[in-house]
Amino acid sequence: MYWYKPLKRYTLFAGGLLLLGSWYACKPEIKETGATLKYFDMKDFFRADSARLAAANKPVVKTVTHNGVTETKKLLIQNWGQEFGLFVSSDINKPAWKDSYTIQQNADSIVYQAKFPELKTRRLVIKKQDGKVISVSVLNNISNLLYNTTEKLMYVPGKYYQIEKDQKVKVMGANNYVVKGVF
Repeated sequence: MYWYKPLKRYTLFAGGLLLLGSWYACKPEIKETGATLKYFDMKDFFRADSARLAAANKPVVKTVTHNGVTETKKLLIQNWGQEFGLFVSSDINKPAWKDSYTIQQNADSIVYQAKFPELKTRRLVIKKQDGKVISVSVLNNISNLLYNTTEKLMYVPGKYYQIEKDQKVKVMGANNYVVKGVF
């Protein structure tokens, strides 16, 4: 059994690498480390608003348009976190992006503009009145050899949210979606 000793060393080495890799993967988010966020906290804002809307449990008039065909329904949204998923995924507070956006502060708004074309979230505008967010608008763009997708997201708390998505896929053609929910 001369082969047993090298196998044991290899197993210990592989186990150590696996342990080290899993430790690195379990690093906490930037908020959990106590670091301050440089940009507007989309995740926290939409988490709080999702909880507020879930507690209110009021129906929404939701209109969905796909390539010109429209359907409207009045319904209760069961999962606001999922409904606001595109907004939350547009969060720009990743440690690697801490210097990737310009910040233009106006009297009633904050505008974050991407410095680099490879960033998905191109523009984020937060309008405030008396310290309270009155609207959030996002422009996302993903472009590569296979497809080009542009998303325009708008949220006005207490009034409506709208998602416009224009997708052009090389082989399959174009798709246009508009989702609007009115409170």
